[in-house]
Amino acid sequence: MNDDKKEEKNINEMLITHLRNISHTMRSLYEGKGSQKRVLMILNENEKMTQHMLTKKLGIKPSSVSEVISKLENAHYITRLPNQTDKRTTNIILTPQGKIQAIEALAQRNQRHEDMFSCLSDHEKTQLLILLEKVNNDWKKYQNSKSSQFKQ
Repeated sequence: MNDDKKEEKNINEMLITHLRNISHTMRSLYEGKGSQKRVLMILNENEKMTQHMLTKKLGIKPSSVSEVISKLENAHYITRLPNQTDKRTTNIILTPQGKIQAIEALAQRNQRHEDMFSCLSDHEKTQLLILLEKVNNDWKKYQNSKSSQFKQ
């Protein structure tokens, strides 16, 4: 293998290692897909939601959403109200106390995002975003082409 190929392989391995490390760090810093804070923030963005809508938005199992909703209800952060148009479903809404918690969670998230990129200038953030979007789009194409090969 010539030196250029070795260097390219090493750079690619280093990129993958750094992306993996960043992914791990983000998972440890971030509220989970179905965390109570995330549910509060989603409910704060919407006046009311059904459990089904919330399940779709979170991308987790209905039983997991049910568990989080029960905990939030016990903490008096949400309440369930009958849906006026469909009596089979209930709407989930924030209580005033839940709204305060949601606003606080969002402020914490925004501050965390600010802190996570504080080592970069605005120009560097823009450049990083452009590069990540480029890689992400290419990887999606690659993934789609590979998954279509398995379907044949």
